[in-house]
Amino acid sequence: MGCQEEPLVQQVCNLFEQISNLESLKPSKDVNMLFTQLVFTCMPPTPIDVTKLCKRVQEIRSKLIRLCGEAEGLLEIHYSTILGSYQKPLDHLDIFPYHSNYLKLSLLEFNILSQHCTKNVPNKIAFVGSGPLPLTSIVLASNHLTSSTFHNYDIDPLANSKAVSLVSSDPDLSKRMFFHTTDIMNVTTALKDFEVVFLAALVGMDKEDKVRVIDHFAKYMAPGALLMLRSAHGARAFLYPVVDSSDLVGFEVLSVFHPTDEVINSVVIARKYPMTTTHSLEQQQGLGPIVLPSKCSEIQAFDPFNHGNMIEDLALEEQLS
Repeated sequence: MGCQEEPLVQQVCNLFEQISNLESLKPSKDVNMLFTQLVFTCMPPTPIDVTKLCKRVQEIRSKLIRLCGEAEGLLEIHYSTILGSYQKPLDHLDIFPYHSNYLKLSLLEFNILSQHCTKNVPNKIAFVGSGPLPLTSIVLASNHLTSSTFHNYDIDPLANSKAVSLVSSDPDLSKRMFFHTTDIMNVTTALKDFEVVFLAALVGMDKEDKVRVIDHFAKYMAPGALLMLRSAHGARAFLYPVVDSSDLVGFEVLSVFHPTDEVINSVVIARKYPMTTTHSLEQQQGLGPIVLPSKCSEIQAFDPFNHGNMIEDLALEEQLS
């Protein structure tokens, strides 16, 4: 099927043209309307494989992901500034229009993490690409991982200064959330301290950059540590980069989850391989990631919310015998 013959693709391309012609991507009536239309266009489950689209649409998708990333960053700065004007910013998080989505995504990620981190609650967690409104870290630290410390990494000093202002007045989170202004590619030995590393969807907005970051984690994360990444599936791949299992060299892919509701991102969890002299990363690179099947070698359905229709699962869960 040609690119022009797919109605969904044509609709996305039309929206891309309109978004490209905006004078600014800062929150406004027109910006909000167009991105809302884009999200609703891409949200329904569809069998579309964006990697098989023609070169013209592939280029549009790449540009659209960057536009979405820029708009998302400006939206977060806008609301982080508003929240920072309150005496207790964390009491007003619900003014952010996608707050409920982050509550659902964080619950999803916590439940997925709990399936593969059963022995101990992680003590130190890194979130890479936390931004000016680090809602995932805040929700996980407040609601789910209430004794863990969170080290948030962002390359933008403005983003971190705004994020710090949100949690500084909270007596608990101000002691458990730390913010580092640096390029994660410059962080080496410190990565070994974390039992879990989260990678934000918009860190590495094209395949090459994303793989470069993942390879860096494979080199420096502690053996056995968990990596949680956000990906996209179907038409949602017009909004966010896709992480394939084959991108995770040096990691054992544990599970991949594709939500079908308003939570846009898919969630991938992988474990850093134990490193030995006879099974080095260089040797693994020829094999690619290993996905451990269940004892019956079947895909298992797993619903992190414990109710139907919320998740379309692709869960290849590690079975410990």
